[in-house]
Amino acid sequence: MSSTTTGVAVGAILAISALAFGFWAMLLVALFMAVGAVVGRSLAGRLDVRGAFDALRGKRTSS
Repeated sequence: MSSTTTGVAVGAILAISALAFGFWAMLLVALFMAVGAVVGRSLAGRLDVRGAFDALRGKRTSS
């Protein structure tokens, strides 16, 4: 699946949830989608979770 197709699908899901359930429900759906993406990438081995948390905390190393 291309990134354009994925973007269109995400936009459609968020638009439908905003229309059907309101703004706060749309934000909750977006949050769950982001968490699912992070979990999926980490399980597939495409995301270094420890490195990402270190970068968020400002602990960047050059090694």
